[in-house]
Amino acid sequence: MSETASHTAKCVLLFTTKLGYQTRSFEEAARKLGVQLVYVTDRCHQLEDPWGDRAIPAHFEFPEKAAHVVMEKLRGREISGVLALGDRPAAAAAHAARALGILHNHPAAVEACRSKLRMREVFQNAGLPVPWFRRFPIAPIPETSLEGIPFPCVLKPLSLSASQGVMRANSQDEFLAAASRLERLLESAEIRATREPNLDQMIVEGYIPGREVAVEGLLSDGTLRILAIFDKPDPLEGPYFEETIYITPSRLPPSAQNQIEKRAGEATRALGLTHGPIHAEFRLNDEGIWPIEVAARPIGGLCARALRFCPGEGEPPIGLEELLLRHSCRMPGSDAPREWQASGVMMIPVPQSGIVESVSQVESARATHRITDLVITARLHDYIAAWPEGASYLGFLFARGNTAEEVERAIREAHRKLRFSITPRLPVEHPATHRMPAGR
Repeated sequence: MSETASHTAKCVLLFTTKLGYQTRSFEEAARKLGVQLVYVTDRCHQLEDPWGDRAIPAHFEFPEKAAHVVMEKLRGREISGVLALGDRPAAAAAHAARALGILHNHPAAVEACRSKLRMREVFQNAGLPVPWFRRFPIAPIPETSLEGIPFPCVLKPLSLSASQGVMRANSQDEFLAAASRLERLLESAEIRATREPNLDQMIVEGYIPGREVAVEGLLSDGTLRILAIFDKPDPLEGPYFEETIYITPSRLPPSAQNQIEKRAGEATRALGLTHGPIHAEFRLNDEGIWPIEVAARPIGGLCARALRFCPGEGEPPIGLEELLLRHSCRMPGSDAPREWQASGVMMIPVPQSGIVESVSQVESARATHRITDLVITARLHDYIAAWPEGASYLGFLFARGNTAEEVERAIREAHRKLRFSITPRLPVEHPATHRMPAGR
């Protein structure tokens, strides 16, 4: 973009923990629309712009301070919109938008989305269906405190995402084993480095049986528009809850989809969300539709590629990133409907923790009928963790077809062709085990 154009172009702040596939999609959409992106990331402030993106460094664990840093860097520059990718940057984005006077969610509403405990309290106070829930310390847990707890139940960290650390327990012994495992995860150097709040606590709640769906939505001045309802055809029954396949449009009856849309609206209103993208999870059973979580951000990672929208007759479809930029800048086309074709994505599951030694049959899987893309994101010779400790997938499979059934078949067939070699990581011995023999 030229120097002259940069002064007249609409400018959007994009808060993100890292720069990757999704930010590249935003860059492409921004170039097309003539929008300028200003990144706000949680990289070290002492680095001299190592990626050449002129990102503003900020610490997302202190949202108000991060917003203040952003305001100082902008120095009165006109900003048209604010977007956040991922859960951690969302609160800082809300504080910055409020300081800039830009239409956005209130910081308190975004903070409520970040805490699984606070979210349960909000839903309960609003009269929405919630399981029983209790806050527990991670350690120690006196066995007497487990008296009266019905099983099965689910243990969750208060603020991690992607089902990391979420475990089902069917008995007291399983509960104690899961709590010990969660304690190790939350005390790991990797998690501690995030400086997430409440890493010494967890929420325990009743297990909700039934099928699960995901909802992608877009709020405009308090009104929720549903962009897509995703079926999750694989059962998510535990003991861990790694997600795999998303398919849209949903195969649920229209009456059920209408009820999901209604519940999504109730959940966002209860939280106080008013503007911008939301990603939500719901469970369906004979007792109704249960809100599991609502996040004040779009669907994460590469999954957004499963969504395309039609801005007008004869115009090529656009991606979710372009739709969100149009919405953020109040440009025409943000009301574009989703394409008529069915589509889906598989977050390729991690069968076991270990070192990724090799990936084969990629071209064979990619050539599967209806498969539109296959991206392997796991790096060779790097360690990858399976759930519940894990939060990263081996890659993503995408398909598009005339029906949801065609899409699901294609994804499963392509996944069966892939071959991953993952070897266990050797344990690191403590230096104390290498003592010199006595007398030497």
